[in-house]
Amino acid sequence: MEHQKDTISAIVTPLGQGGVGIIRLSGKESLNIALRLFKSSQKHFTSPKPYRLHHGHVYSTQGELLDEVLLAYMPEPGSYTGEDVVEINCHGGPAILQALLEETLKLGARLAKPGEFTYRAFLNGKLDLTQAEAVAELISAPTKKAIPLAQQKLSGLLKEKISSLRANLEEIKQHFCLAVDFPEEELEILPPTQLSPQIKTILREIQELITNYEQKHIYQDGALVVLTGRVNAGKSSLLNALIGKERALVTPIPGTTRDYLEEGINLKGLPVRLVDTAGLRETQDEVENLGLKRGWELLKQCDLCLLLIDIEEDWSEFEDKVLESIEQEKIILVINKIDKAETKPLWLNQCKLEPIFLSAKTGKNLNLLTEQILKKLVGQQKEQQSLLVPNLRQKICLQQAQEELEKLLQNLSQLPYDLLSLHLDVAIRKLAEITGEITTEETLEAIFSRFCIGK
Repeated sequence: MEHQKDTISAIVTPLGQGGVGIIRLSGKESLNIALRLFKSSQKHFTSPKPYRLHHGHVYSTQGELLDEVLLAYMPEPGSYTGEDVVEINCHGGPAILQALLEETLKLGARLAKPGEFTYRAFLNGKLDLTQAEAVAELISAPTKKAIPLAQQKLSGLLKEKISSLRANLEEIKQHFCLAVDFPEEELEILPPTQLSPQIKTILREIQELITNYEQKHIYQDGALVVLTGRVNAGKSSLLNALIGKERALVTPIPGTTRDYLEEGINLKGLPVRLVDTAGLRETQDEVENLGLKRGWELLKQCDLCLLLIDIEEDWSEFEDKVLESIEQEKIILVINKIDKAETKPLWLNQCKLEPIFLSAKTGKNLNLLTEQILKKLVGQQKEQQSLLVPNLRQKICLQQAQEELEKLLQNLSQLPYDLLSLHLDVAIRKLAEITGEITTEETLEAIFSRFCIGK
């Protein structure tokens, strides 16, 4: 996305009908365009005072009344984008908003691209790249618990953390540069081995950020939980019980579910994608086999598997195949239909998995299962509100910096300073990519193209 000097315009409120809708303009001609459409209700109005709402009406270029509005003007650099910005608050009907947007385009504005307002804020130094990404994460926060994770980064805390790590690495680099540039001088240069504690401290801080991602990113990205088991194990009944409505058909006929069903739920603040897969069995039905194949593919991608078995059934090769497909840490064994029998199955004595006994039909012990799902997915770590949680792009950059610093540590007493500096330079560059101080046009395009138009 190229940095355009022209004025851009877009509807910044969601599609559909609402009480209020907003058109935003950004660029040097924002105020001129807005004033050609706006007529104040104040008799002696000449120009809007910054950061105040001004009541009036907007008219088309042909003089047709469009709507009663409130207009706000935010001059550069004290605006979101760092440019002159005008926002026109009108009634939230799609026809009104579209008509007003078209009038701004007729007067010389260009329709904004996805994320272009935030992109300009980044280029004008109003936000760094971690804060820009946090804007998108805040908008797309799937539950209330994801909001503080985005707010932490939007406030600049991750930027400050990464900048601190970079500064510490730059300090180490100064030692290397002095040793390379002035080898004959009697300067106080620490030997490489004495820099080891500093590097290890930086590595611990980087690992903490990576661990935060691994433990908490699902609050933003969501978790995939797959229900699997043989036919008539009660997967569809359990799906219905967990989501609180009759989503899946439940019959005693084997193979009722022949493809997977997916539903999203909010599990105490954790967004979860629940997937009910086709019952495991041998079948000649081509459609059912396709459903079974999809089920196995989802099983390999899942964050957690609920392996269901009827309390009256024996362990079989199908359960063994599930255990061979994914790590046991990702499996919760659910022994279902305890409303039919109370005796624990004998095969349980040889099973290494800790089971949850429940009845999907009556809901008995369903709360124990939801607690175990949360424990498996997020553990019992400190509250996520206190954590800095990088996103996937940022985590990859941190891992790449970590790899270079680990190589640096391994060779600290073996390689000369100039070669050691190569690992240090890459680590510093990877941290700079997180904040956007060093970046590529492709990276920026990938980030901002995911934004909505108007932000």
